[in-house]
Amino acid sequence: MSAVRPKSTRDRNQEILDAAARVITERGLAETRISDVAEQAGVSPGLILYYFDSKDRLLSEALTYANDQFFLRMSREIRRIPSAKEQLRRLVDLSVPGYLPEFGKLDEWALWMEVWVRALRDPQMAKDREILDQRWRQSIADIVRAGQAAGEFGPGDADEIALLLASLMDGLAIQVIMNDSQVSPERMHRLCMAVAAKELGFEL
Repeated sequence: MSAVRPKSTRDRNQEILDAAARVITERGLAETRISDVAEQAGVSPGLILYYFDSKDRLLSEALTYANDQFFLRMSREIRRIPSAKEQLRRLVDLSVPGYLPEFGKLDEWALWMEVWVRALRDPQMAKDREILDQRWRQSIADIVRAGQAAGEFGPGDADEIALLLASLMDGLAIQVIMNDSQVSPERMHRLCMAVAAKELGFEL
C-alpha cells in the first residue's frame, strides 16, 4: 500500500488562501475571522497563523491570490484566439459581472471591490492593487498593439486606450454589482464594445 503524500507548503498555502477568499466573499472582509477560514479550510486557526503571521496578512494575500487566479484564467482563454479584435471582444465578455456563467462572476468582482476598499488604508494592499491593475491594463494594451500591428485597429496610444477601457469596465462593473437598474451586464458589454470600436476604429 502506497503512503499518502504529505501536502507541500505551497499546496497548503493555496488551500488556505482559497478558503479565505470564499469566506470573504460570503461574509465580507470586515466580518471574516481566522476561525471561519480555518473551518472552511479544515485546519486549525493556529496553523493559519503559522503560515501567515496575522489576520491582516492572510486577508491581503487571499484577495491578491483570488484576483491573480481570475487573471490567469482570463489570459489562458484569450491566448487561444488568433484575432486581436476577437481577443478584445472576449476580454470584455469575461470582464462583465454575470455576463458569462463561467467567468466574470459577481463574487470575483466583489473581491475586487474589497481590494479597492482595503487599499485605501493598507499600504501593502495598495501596492498589491497597483501591481494587479497595471497588469490588467498591460494585457489590454498588448492586445491593442497587436491589433494595430496586424492592421485590425487604427492608430492611437495603446497605453492611453488601455487605461480608458480598463477604467470604463471597472466603473460599470461596480454599477452592475450594485444592481443598478439602469446598468445591466448586457448594457455594460454593449457600452464597452462601443467605446473600444470608436477608439480603435473597427466595426462591431
